[in-house]
Amino acid sequence: MQETTIALSDFISTQVLEPWKGIKKVAREEYFTSGHRTCQGCESALVMKLMAKAAGPRSIILGATGCMYVANTTYYSTPWVVPWMHTQLGSAGSAATGTVAALRAMMRKGKMEEEPINVISFCGDGGGADMGLSAISAALQHTHYNLLIFMYDNESYANTDIQVSGSSPYGANSTFSPPGKVHRIMHRRWKKNTAAMLAAGHPDCKYVATVTAGNAIDTMNKVRRALTIGGPTFIHSLDPCPKGWDYDPKYSHELGELATETGIWPLYEVEEGKVKMYGKSKHIASGAFKRKPVREYLLRQGRFAHFVEEDIDYFQAKVDEMWEKWLVPGVIPFAQA
Repeated sequence: MQETTIALSDFISTQVLEPWKGIKKVAREEYFTSGHRTCQGCESALVMKLMAKAAGPRSIILGATGCMYVANTTYYSTPWVVPWMHTQLGSAGSAATGTVAALRAMMRKGKMEEEPINVISFCGDGGGADMGLSAISAALQHTHYNLLIFMYDNESYANTDIQVSGSSPYGANSTFSPPGKVHRIMHRRWKKNTAAMLAAGHPDCKYVATVTAGNAIDTMNKVRRALTIGGPTFIHSLDPCPKGWDYDPKYSHELGELATETGIWPLYEVEEGKVKMYGKSKHIASGAFKRKPVREYLLRQGRFAHFVEEDIDYFQAKVDEMWEKWLVPGVIPFAQA
């Protein structure tokens, strides 16, 4: 499908990727295909498929070290149909900035045709919310560069056998935080609020959003909006992980939906400083949908099998606080003084 171009200034342009209104309008072409070796039920692989489909053929994908790097590059083969490059664990932001700068320089010198090319740099929560946070922050300050940082979040360092990250939920069992006889709860930190932190801390960043693969059209349209709006953008995806979360792989979609329905994972976007809720999160915020108890989500996963009632009650209280006391429910963690 031919894409049109919109000029944002004398030196910045983007592709115009209109939102798809329903599954029948989605392009048939695939740019992330067979040949990967992700785990059965891997939502991150589906996220890559949706992300690439939404972006289209005139795109360059950069992948920081993590599950989606290791599983997608085996014996000199790859499922990526579009140009792809591996970058280091904490350098998703740096790689995106450098790639855009290089493309601009090549076009300016006449070494390649001038055209808008999508640059997407993906990273896991370890490489994005933790190690790569400073590089992502720097990338979001280069407002004259068009790029998308896409963080796929399986809530652990899954590539190195499931250690806790800044995105791991309270109390989760991991290889470095197993429950024991003395301390039942080893991991006591609450999940880092990465998307909202980046949106609030970078007011010139035009677009930040959260997604889950279970909402495919929403995910693809947010990618398309991020690539169209101009400047650096950021999308944070919650990706259920059968290996790290310890559940039957056939329930990946269902767990992603439960994360939203219980209020644990709000779906929203911040565009030009304005917050908009999506899906069940929109209905929760308006009072049209009552949040499901967090126990329905927690007890479906082996990583929370050691929880007792007081742990579930604590988790529920923290989620209740998000929706009942935060200045912007589920997004901004401050209460009005």
